[in-house]
Amino acid sequence: MQDLENCLNHDKASAELKSVVTTLIDVTKEIAFAVRQGALAGVLGSAQVENVQGETQKKLDVIANDLLKSALSENSCVRALASEEEEHVVALHQSGKYIVAFDPLDGSSNIDINGQIGTIFTIYPALENVAADSPAQFFQLGKNQLCAGYVLYGASTLLVLTSGGPTRCFTLDPHSNEWVLTNAQLQVPQNTQEFSINMANQRFWSDNFKRYVADLLLGETGVRGKRFNMRWNAAMVGDVHRVLTRGGIFMYPNDNRNPRQPAKLRLLYEANPMALLIENAGGKACSEAMNKIQRILEITPESLHQRVSVVLGSANEVDICNTYLFKRDQQAEPVLIENDEAY
Repeated sequence: MQDLENCLNHDKASAELKSVVTTLIDVTKEIAFAVRQGALAGVLGSAQVENVQGETQKKLDVIANDLLKSALSENSCVRALASEEEEHVVALHQSGKYIVAFDPLDGSSNIDINGQIGTIFTIYPALENVAADSPAQFFQLGKNQLCAGYVLYGASTLLVLTSGGPTRCFTLDPHSNEWVLTNAQLQVPQNTQEFSINMANQRFWSDNFKRYVADLLLGETGVRGKRFNMRWNAAMVGDVHRVLTRGGIFMYPNDNRNPRQPAKLRLLYEANPMALLIENAGGKACSEAMNKIQRILEITPESLHQRVSVVLGSANEVDICNTYLFKRDQQAEPVLIENDEAY
């Protein structure tokens, strides 16, 4: 079972689903080539326009988005697509069995410095009683995902994918231009001594979250009694890949800069696919909302570009983080995670 098709067959993916997955990852080969070319192909720098998120797009953002849209529009199995770069759902084929959502190029700030970037994608079953161009097509629980993955454009080009079975890692062979299975089952260690967070936002966090990170930083002299190292790539795809590879906890908590929009990461394009990959590798993924902890895959979407806080990674460390989030004072009993036996 060394190639992608054999893995999809092992997971009992239908012929139509395999077709959509193949379409997606074939496009990422083109994106990988453009990334490697960089300045030689004139693809670096800003496109001088903003996307629906209010973020200035890079040239490679636009190129990756257009390549994915074009390829998926030619696949009759795809009923609709949603992109982080698009304001609205794009209707494709009414008879298609699947809908696809993607972040065409995660970590755009890293493009011009040759840092880690990647493409994140997810596939859901299409809803028969909902119009193809309706956002409601995508208002499905993350646990309904049929397949999720990302391609990491780094020193080597990696595909991490789950399609109902384990979370696997493939490497793009530069000679054959084919994906070769290089890790048949990624497994996130239950414990860790690494954390990933943007410390520049510390002053905006809740007091409880500040206390959790402060205890990590105290190391052997603090209540945790062990040293923690911090890692931060400024690209979720790179930070989550490290967690999947050797453990850790990745966090993008709520903050108080904008009370109407306290979270950063998008549920549909980032949190849900990464949560499925992490859970299928033995980790945990949750979000802080409405004074409770929610399993990310159980969050009911309310809008196409909904944002959520994210805590994911090594299961035991995620649990410890959650106990901090809901301590009302130092003596308070930690609140246990509710509504899911796996948690």
